[in-house]
Amino acid sequence: MKNNKLQFYLKKNLISFIVGATIFSGVGAYAAVTFPSNEVSYDNTSSGLKSTNVKGAIDELYNTCFLPAGEQIINNAGLTKDQYENRYFFTGANPNNYVTFNNEQAGWRIISIEGDGTIKIVRINSILNRMEWDIFSSNNNNWARPAGLNTYLKETYYNSLNSTAKGQIVSHDWSIGAVTQNNNDLGDQVKDENSSTWNGKIALPTVSEYIRTNSNTNCNTVSKININFNTCKNSTWMSKNDYWWTLSPSSGSSNFVFFVQSIGNIAIYDAGGTIIDSVRPALYLSSNIKITGGTGTQSDPYTIQ
Repeated sequence: MKNNKLQFYLKKNLISFIVGATIFSGVGAYAAVTFPSNEVSYDNTSSGLKSTNVKGAIDELYNTCFLPAGEQIINNAGLTKDQYENRYFFTGANPNNYVTFNNEQAGWRIISIEGDGTIKIVRINSILNRMEWDIFSSNNNNWARPAGLNTYLKETYYNSLNSTAKGQIVSHDWSIGAVTQNNNDLGDQVKDENSSTWNGKIALPTVSEYIRTNSNTNCNTVSKININFNTCKNSTWMSKNDYWWTLSPSSGSSNFVFFVQSIGNIAIYDAGGTIIDSVRPALYLSSNIKITGGTGTQSDPYTIQ
């Protein structure tokens, strides 16, 4: 199957190489030794490939054909390996992690590449304005119950996506365990988040994911971020100029949920409250998708199929 697929791509993208190979076929084994493939050039103008030699082109085609999208990104973009889980995070103020999804050009950014090959992404702009995490009449921070926002995302929002986007999403386990506000150990917080899971297609980023996208070592716990929020806001791409809900409930009360403030710090608020500006859905893309273009910048986002 792989040989057939590679053969198809070679036929499609290396026409000039094939012609050249035909011309030089009479040279025989001596040419193969004297002129190794990485010294044989070809015209890549219409192929969509970056390489101008045969070996490089074949390597590009192999990656396009066979590597999961997550591995393609890891090989080309340089992610930060997480020390707590088998994941890679995009970190820093503005990494090249933009992706086009649901026909929204550069409308999403990649949070992490998962150990199972899936890709976790989050929408850049909010889909709602001032919606409760849970309806005020219940005011409960149990996402799996389900919370009101959970129901909205899995029904109303999911149904608004186009059919291609729906086919690229997979159900996945989400960490919904409660965490403490005065946390000084990120490893313990990750364990707390992972102590309870919910399986579904769309939810929100967790508090620890917000922390782990920060490239500043002085911003690696909730407590440190809240002390150094002026600095911490500028060392993670996930910080926004509004308030936005996370998926993480507070361990101190069944009514409170964590959110990120516009100044970059992390706080808790009533699950039934309406002062939180934004809801940015997150989801997992299938490990079967392929990166078909783009470099991850906002002007040239990753494209997938």
